[in-house]
Amino acid sequence: MSTPTPFVVDPVLTAIAVNYRNPDIFFIADQVMPRVPVMGMDFKWTYYPPEQMFTVPDTEVGRKGLVQQVEFTGEERTSSVKDYGLDDVVPQRDIDAARALRAAGNSAFDPEARAVEGLTHLIQLDREKRVAAMVQDAANYDADKRVVLSGAGQFTDPTSDPIGVISAALDATFIMRPNVAAMGRKAWTALSTHPDILKAINRTSGDKGRASREAVAELFELSEILVGDSYINAARKGQTAAFEKVWGGNIALIHRNMQAGPDGTAPAWGWTAQFDGRVSGRFFDPKVGLKGATTLRVGEQLREVIAAPATGYLIEDAA
Repeated sequence: MSTPTPFVVDPVLTAIAVNYRNPDIFFIADQVMPRVPVMGMDFKWTYYPPEQMFTVPDTEVGRKGLVQQVEFTGEERTSSVKDYGLDDVVPQRDIDAARALRAAGNSAFDPEARAVEGLTHLIQLDREKRVAAMVQDAANYDADKRVVLSGAGQFTDPTSDPIGVISAALDATFIMRPNVAAMGRKAWTALSTHPDILKAINRTSGDKGRASREAVAELFELSEILVGDSYINAARKGQTAAFEKVWGGNIALIHRNMQAGPDGTAPAWGWTAQFDGRVSGRFFDPKVGLKGATTLRVGEQLREVIAAPATGYLIEDAA
């Protein structure tokens, strides 16, 4: 029987974890707060005060005068990635049985690969939950860059004014105009079927139907509209399942920059520091089951960073 060994990163399992995608579930966290590689677990990122780029100095130079000098100074902030990971234990008897079936050509099932896929899905879902919570938290926006809708003002009401509300929100942001809208299915359904949206897109008086994401994005001059569809079980272990949507009825308008990162030269509402990529591996435990068991682990080291809250606007309770 094998002896216990330290956790070993497995390139095959890591490839499964990195490339795993559930075709039935579309996570949007990586599109909302893109991943940026950092050099270590502790990292520094630079915040540039916006007034530096908007305070206009005297640029006139006399015939023998000195040219005005300016200095760009950033505020260096320190942070560190957090470890996120999960284990699953697969008994050796299950591994042996599956291997025998594959050898006989009777099955393609690999319990270790399946465990890694399941762990990866849960880790992705946890990140989706974290990012959604940050994006939908009013505290992560400037006080004058958020609004709460209610009653007839919500986009579920056909008499509401989504074009006016969203246009005002886009105009209210500072420095960098939002280029992405992130929302849940409920908010998107209300927005995409609203009579005013349909009339504006179709350029007719017809107010029935449903608008595409591309058409609505073009209407508001956005690069992309992201719709989160994920669910989580909010019940504690042992309680009856209570499913709820990760993305609620809010609409977040944010400036996304795929080149954003710790140096601060590419402003963005938020981004994600990632150290060392997602990894997966195994270690053997002889104490589990008669023949022992293999523990499969999947993990990643991340930190979500809100770098420029002034470039975002939150419309709460849009639907």
